[in-house]
Amino acid sequence: MTKFLLSVHVLAAILAIGPITVAASMFPRFVRTPDADGDGPPGQNLRTAGLLHRVCRGYTVLGVAVPVFGVATGARLGVLTDAWLLASVALTAAAAALLLLVILPGQQRLLPPPAAAVAVAVAGDGAAESRRAGAARLAMVTGVFNLLWAAVVVLMIVRPGSTTGA
Repeated sequence: MTKFLLSVHVLAAILAIGPITVAASMFPRFVRTPDADGDGPPGQNLRTAGLLHRVCRGYTVLGVAVPVFGVATGARLGVLTDAWLLASVALTAAAAALLLLVILPGQQRLLPPPAAAVAVAVAGDGAAESRRAGAARLAMVTGVFNLLWAAVVVLMIVRPGSTTGA
């Protein structure tokens, strides 16, 4: 049963957290300039940013499986009180808080209402500088989010101080 739980935990991390980190990292580039770089129709970049936001939201729901199966695996292995696991849990909680309280709301704020996306791209909305600044802040927070997940992965592999191997 432990191998099954660990397998589901790792697969959930790859299939749920991976797309969030990629989509969240790409979002600021597309929202920064509402119009495609002359190659696409007006508002194409904003539509792409909207799609990336929906990916982040959707996979966030699936991402709940990662800590659920992680705790179940830790319980089966008897490592729930190990320092490396507690540090991983704290970093996961910080990453989740960033995603839920900063990244997703920040993405939502930077997106115009769907009906206005083409108008914003064609005519401009007078808030281009504000959008660029917001996108830059969001890119920074997303970078921190990604670093937190990288640290969790390292802790899960290295398991410093663990007596269960590795």
